[in-house]
Amino acid sequence: MSTALVEFEVGQLPVSSDQQDGSAPAPRPEDVLTQLIIGNLASQAVYVAAKLGIADLLAEGPKSVDEIARVTGSDSPSLYRVLRALAAGGVFEELPGRVFDLSPAAQGLRSNAAGSLRDLAIFWGEDWHWRVWGQSLYSVKTGRPAWGLVHGNEVFEYFQANANKAEIFDRAMTSASNLAINAVLEAFDFSGIETLVDIAGGHGALLKSIVSANPSMKGILFDLPHVIDRARETVGVPERCQLVSGDFFAGVPAGADAYIMKHIIHDWDDERALQILTNINRVMKDHARVLLVEAVISETSGMDFGKLLDIEMLVSAGGKERTAAEYRELLARAGLRLNRIVPTKSPYSVIEAVGSGE
Repeated sequence: MSTALVEFEVGQLPVSSDQQDGSAPAPRPEDVLTQLIIGNLASQAVYVAAKLGIADLLAEGPKSVDEIARVTGSDSPSLYRVLRALAAGGVFEELPGRVFDLSPAAQGLRSNAAGSLRDLAIFWGEDWHWRVWGQSLYSVKTGRPAWGLVHGNEVFEYFQANANKAEIFDRAMTSASNLAINAVLEAFDFSGIETLVDIAGGHGALLKSIVSANPSMKGILFDLPHVIDRARETVGVPERCQLVSGDFFAGVPAGADAYIMKHIIHDWDDERALQILTNINRVMKDHARVLLVEAVISETSGMDFGKLLDIEMLVSAGGKERTAAEYRELLARAGLRLNRIVPTKSPYSVIEAVGSGE
């Protein structure tokens, strides 16, 4: 699972009187706290815009809020209040006469834009996801994910039983891949890999991009049967790719040169993550590599994307984000050795592991 954080510009908040030298204003402590307190309002506003497809409407050109409301079946005054707030934060541009246009940030809410995050915004704001966050105190007190408390079963069991919601989740994970794919391709050299298995690869966006960029590579997209069934209908992976269904807790395709998992190991606690990694180590070729695309938590005290994402893992999936040291220990328990961590121009790194004897 993944997430995106929307912040309103600090420069729009009150400026302390002792800062009149023209430099960028330093946020007051109370302003920083206020932004965190009301961050859910910004998230829900983005959800409304994404769900209504407003960015797609504005791709044709600026439109008045009355026209947007008519097309989307919304109440115009209420919609204006949401769009005004988003425009204040840089999502959309408000023009005179209650007219709105796309901003650079709003381009990311277009459904067909390169790097679109629309599906991620929709998943993040759906009430069946949002209600889990309302029980975060339960997770903190018990150490158990709140998803089961809210829905009666755990997250992936829930998606298997609710196909329409699983489709929203799968599309969101494909959307989240847009945060990482180009950055991973730029930072990591995949040449020399003859067969790459994408474990729990969803709709195959990552595998498709890697295989397309490496003409001699063959790919295997591996996921649960219901995910592979949807992937057959929607993905259009290159002919050099196979689609294989299965359960990574039972086993994975054997004999590949590399196994890649994006945002998968973070979904699971150490024991279940260990089982997945051990299953890979058991069947991979000599000199093969395991590649984990994850947010590696910094051990410094500064703000870190992974530290926020870790809370989603706590309340929803029951997994966790990890530091480099924690990944090293986990991989070693699976009989693997952490070889290197390759940072990318995104919140994610490529964690490369090899057999412990290499």
